[in-house]
Amino acid sequence: MANTMSDTVELVYSIDPDTLTVDQQIALAQAYAALAQAERLDWIYQRLDKMHQLLVAINVRLPSPSATSHAA
Repeated sequence: MANTMSDTVELVYSIDPDTLTVDQQIALAQAYAALAQAERLDWIYQRLDKMHQLLVAINVRLPSPSATSHAA
């Protein structure tokens, strides 16, 4: 059994599809698709995290609206 995500990826990519039944080949193709989706989601998460860090950094540098507004 695979203990980590990298073990799972290594296991899935080491399978020779020519030795599988049709049902097993379909399951393997589904596993490939799930891995691709997980990689894409991880990439999206990393991009969103970078954007969040940037927005936090910008927010820290901007003065708060109450400090710059003038009361009537």
